[in-house]
Amino acid sequence: MEEKGRKNKKYSPKFKIAVIMDMRENGLSQRETVRKYWGTNGRTEEDLYMGSLKRWERIYLEEGAAGLMIERRGKKSKGRPRKKPLDKKIENDLIAENQRLRERLEYVEAENEYLKKLDALVRAEEQKSGKKHK
Repeated sequence: MEEKGRKNKKYSPKFKIAVIMDMRENGLSQRETVRKYWGTNGRTEEDLYMGSLKRWERIYLEEGAAGLMIERRGKKSKGRPRKKPLDKKIENDLIAENQRLRERLEYVEAENEYLKKLDALVRAEEQKSGKKHK
């Protein structure tokens, strides 16, 4: 658990490798290593650094010293996916379908306008004759 308002510290790859190598060469436990390098005063403070040390050791064992050189914080961008060019036939079909839909939309809009005008005429006629429109 990090203390409230405490900033995450960035350690250099050189420091990480030195800590892990010292721990392994001298047979130090993780807690002893934390005390040696961070000068902690008690288990609560030691626990703040134990997670980092455990992670560094796991990376060292799995990937070697080169693994500690990699910055692992934050999400890495995978970049924008490349668009695959469409097959010419599919592209032409989509263009034709788009045109058909535009024509259909124009027809529906014209039909809607016609119905609005017809409704207005019917209402006007009914008002003259005194009947109510349903």
